[in-house]
Amino acid sequence: MTVVADLEAPWSLVQVATSVLISERDTGRIRELTAGGALRDVVTVEGIAHGGEGGLLGLAFDGDDGLYVYSTAADGNRVERYALEGAPGALRLTDPRIIVDALPRAGNHNAGRIAFGPDGLLYIPVGDAGDRDAAQDPSALNGKILRLEPDGAVPADNPTPGSPVYSLGHRNVQGLAWAEDGRLFASEFGQDTWDELNEIMPGGNYGWPVVEGEGGEDEGFVDPLQAWATGDASPSGIAVIGDRILIANLRGEVLRAVPLADLGSSEDFYAGAFGRLRDVFAGPGGSVWVLTNNTDGRGDPRDGDDRIIAIPPALLD
Repeated sequence: MTVVADLEAPWSLVQVATSVLISERDTGRIRELTAGGALRDVVTVEGIAHGGEGGLLGLAFDGDDGLYVYSTAADGNRVERYALEGAPGALRLTDPRIIVDALPRAGNHNAGRIAFGPDGLLYIPVGDAGDRDAAQDPSALNGKILRLEPDGAVPADNPTPGSPVYSLGHRNVQGLAWAEDGRLFASEFGQDTWDELNEIMPGGNYGWPVVEGEGGEDEGFVDPLQAWATGDASPSGIAVIGDRILIANLRGEVLRAVPLADLGSSEDFYAGAFGRLRDVFAGPGGSVWVLTNNTDGRGDPRDGDDRIIAIPPALLD
């Protein structure tokens, strides 16, 4: 079932009370979808430098009165905090404040998915921005997952004192999700060979660009839980829903399910049915919402694209 249609290069979904906020990469708009199905513009993020894979990307709600927004500016990628005001159906975003800026940017590999963990801290994947070797440089922010306090300060218990880096050796992480037991999972774009699903360990080095896919344990790298050929995957947003990790795939055009009880297996659903899939989300009533991404310049738009599709959980059994 289509929940909403005619979105323009949408990128991220986040729940705020009974509404869902949607980011659009190229327009810079944050839009509110109400429980009744109405769609309204909330704000257009200022200062965005569009081009390639950059623009308005990830959204994260702090659970209180702040919406965090990842976007591309002229001097790099950045995360801003907006004050969230008003009631569902009339949400307002005001007073944007920089949390972190001047993050590495390029025409691609900008990462952009942000999320609050169960520890209340903000996790920020940063792409290698085309500088492969910097992903192995602990002092560079390219190819890292950062972990920050909500105000942008470095947590005292980060792996390296004084550093925002939580893990390194990444190429382009585009999905973050936690299981109920606190395990953190991340989806990652490879180059020409393997895309990955990883379990993220504090201080872990995931090998890029020395190794892509498996085979790095002997060199001190963390091997992926699973790796898929890039043509079958391009894993973007992920979510832990029930007893599975669900992964939205762009090039692969599938919704992939990985059971938490067997992280080495997976099952594909809806191959090619909706085109490119950018994000997946726990919708109301136990449904699974999938965000298509066919209008981003790399897909084949269909009538009504882009859209949010609601899938009853029984159809994923």
